[in-house]
Amino acid sequence: MESKLKLNIVDRAEVRREIDELTNQTSQVDLSKWAISIAQHAYLALTNDFPYKAKLESEINVNKQWQQGRATVHQVRQAGFSVHKIARECEDETTKAVIRAIGQAISTGHMKAHALIASDYAIKAVGLYSNDNLHLITEERTWQLAELKKIHN
Repeated sequence: MESKLKLNIVDRAEVRREIDELTNQTSQVDLSKWAISIAQHAYLALTNDFPYKAKLESEINVNKQWQQGRATVHQVRQAGFSVHKIARECEDETTKAVIRAIGQAISTGHMKAHALIASDYAIKAVGLYSNDNLHLITEERTWQLAELKKIHN
């Protein structure tokens, strides 16, 4: 069953649908790896002087530790909450979407459904940054699908 889109975004629906189907067949650890790769890809949009970069990297690392069995789901949840707190403090909508993507990616260690939401927030960030340029949005979605296929196979 297709997951309901929770964000108002311009998107390439057929590619998202394919991603959605594949996420249903992918393990939680593999989805976490994929979501973190999306988050790190979106993370590149943040300027070097973004004041919370080190904090975001630290919280991403909590999910990576969980993937290896060295952190608990509780720690993952707390890391996700910490990142979403940073997002609430951001005034720039593009930066906020990038940070939300990171928070959702981290939270995939808590619940698989957060992976697709992370990918949607990354698309939202591209849309905000590019004034909803469908070509750039399609490039990002296609890249996300290719990354998921690499991890899934």
